[in-house]
Amino acid sequence: MIPLHDDNPTSLTPIVTVAFIVACSLVFFYQVSLPPVPGEVFVFRYGAIPALLFGNAADLGADFVVVPASISLMTSMFLHGGWMHLIGNMLYLWIFGNNIEDVMGHTKFILFYLLCGVLAALSHALTDPSSPIPMVGASGAISGVLGAYLLLFPRAQVMILIPLGIFTRLMYVPAGFVLGFWFLMQILSGGASLGRGGGGVAWFAHVGGFLAGMVLIGLFKRPDVRFFAPGRHRSWRRADW
Repeated sequence: MIPLHDDNPTSLTPIVTVAFIVACSLVFFYQVSLPPVPGEVFVFRYGAIPALLFGNAADLGADFVVVPASISLMTSMFLHGGWMHLIGNMLYLWIFGNNIEDVMGHTKFILFYLLCGVLAALSHALTDPSSPIPMVGASGAISGVLGAYLLLFPRAQVMILIPLGIFTRLMYVPAGFVLGFWFLMQILSGGASLGRGGGGVAWFAHVGGFLAGMVLIGLFKRPDVRFFAPGRHRSWRRADW
């Protein structure tokens, strides 16, 4: 189930959302331009490493400590592990970020996004404080955007793409279903990953970021913006490709 766009118009030009997308893309292009070894070193230097965050990194060496561990919580948001990682994150940010920026303004959205990303990274780090594996990606911060969107616009319609073998189907479904299903999958996947160790998807960063967004949106949104806003009328559509 891949979201493509929503029917939730905005009145504010989403310059911050676009700026985050551009920044993440430029950093990734730089990453992939590096040879393999320097590219790996770059990720270790600017990714969020739980062992560094909690002072358990005696074996990593000074070469990997370029920015303070606290700053790596933010720099890690602009790195990605591959093309699909980048594209998936930027797609979700493009679809849902503009509406959240619209309800709080540019400056507050910057603070909200970064704070959700920091809390998401800490949520992941707490599951394995001694891990030397760097966490990278904007998905924790974007999860905060999704959590906020769920509380504000659960009845907005989202066009989703459903792959069915060699066929695909397009349909509109409520955002509450799309985001609720997404969050459930993060919880189930995170639970299944406990105790396995190693790298992979930072499921609990997604969970932590989502919950952070739900908690923080009440502090960041404009007072005139209501929770659970009624959905705009749109006829149900289906299309087969």
